[in-house]
Amino acid sequence: MPKTVIAATPRPKKSRVAKSPAHEEIALRAYHIFLERRGAPGNPFEDWARAERELLEQKPKRATPRRKSNVTSIAA
Repeated sequence: MPKTVIAATPRPKKSRVAKSPAHEEIALRAYHIFLERRGAPGNPFEDWARAERELLEQKPKRATPRRKSNVTSIAA
């Protein structure tokens, strides 16, 4: 009797494209830009574009690797 071979479905590769910031994140940063100029008149579209650009340029923070403990067991 012939053996049945089942091929595993390949996993999709993780995209290395930078994830775009959420609408709320951009809105909050644009509001902070508005506050930085103390509410002086400006262009809200430029504030939005600047906020989006700044958020896209931020690199994701990597978790710091854990160090191995120097403690050795005295029970042997």
